[in-house]
Amino acid sequence: MHDDVDVSRLPEGITPLGNDIFAIDTMLAGYPGIVSSYLIRTERPCIVEVGTAGSARILHDAVVALGLAPADLATIVVTHIHLDHAGGTGDMAALFPNAEIVVHERGARHLADPGRLMRSAAMVWGDRLDTLFGRMSPTEARRIRSVSETGEIDLGGGRQLVTHYAPGHAKHHMGLVDTLTGDLYVGDALGVYNPLTGDVRPATPPPDFDLEACLRTLRLFGDINAQRLMFSHFGAVDTVSETIDRAEAELRLWVDTVRESHGSVGDLDHAIAMVRDKVITRYRPLPPDASPEAAAVLDTLSGAEANVSGIVHWLDRLERERAEAERGEREDRA
Repeated sequence: MHDDVDVSRLPEGITPLGNDIFAIDTMLAGYPGIVSSYLIRTERPCIVEVGTAGSARILHDAVVALGLAPADLATIVVTHIHLDHAGGTGDMAALFPNAEIVVHERGARHLADPGRLMRSAAMVWGDRLDTLFGRMSPTEARRIRSVSETGEIDLGGGRQLVTHYAPGHAKHHMGLVDTLTGDLYVGDALGVYNPLTGDVRPATPPPDFDLEACLRTLRLFGDINAQRLMFSHFGAVDTVSETIDRAEAELRLWVDTVRESHGSVGDLDHAIAMVRDKVITRYRPLPPDASPEAAAVLDTLSGAEANVSGIVHWLDRLERERAEAERGEREDRA
């Protein structure tokens, strides 16, 4: 079906990772180092994560550069339907006509009919929507396969990706395990890994962030005993247990900092300022040659403002649930 790839002649933005796996920089909004897609170039080739609508042509050209025809691609899978991961799904489906699209069942209807998702995104991002993400095109429903708690994706030759439901970041999030390599594709469940500094920061956006669900997912990922973590933001990491432990510690620190602010002031701007002062100042500075524009885009996607908003949204939900439970108890006593 395809010839061996001369890795010495690969275009910039494609990184060989061994065992027929190639990381592809999707160049979100034209900037490097923000979203990584992965091509598993096996008997039944598969792409994990597609990035935004603007990334579809970049992925198409990378797949061709790696020796495949568009008709060869068997599967496209997204870890969840946020636009930086799945915004290009409809465009990718059009470019790769034989590929089955795999997504968690809670996200499937939004790929087929993205209108509600795009309206919600427009409310959040405003005039930045088109610049950052573009517009998600619908995917034919007949080409979408949804999975629930677990599922299997055939890579050929007895090799599979096994899906695991992994909520906390989003209700439609899943992780994927390569049965040959032990690689775990983590999406945003562990947060954002910066290969330039080695830091891991949480990704806790509204409206779905849930601390307890996140912690359950982290325990699940720890129990998988992966050999390598494949971050969508950004790249492969082989210090597995240490990175999962750091991800949990960072998540708890961010939540505790916001909770401290929430309990005393309850002001979003104050909580953001506290996180910037107490948490973000701990991280290593970017090297001098790093792209400040790319760093700014990544901060927009999963920096202090977005993360704190998600944590505050979760804390407010807990307060409402607690108040409703207390009201119910009083009514029962009456």
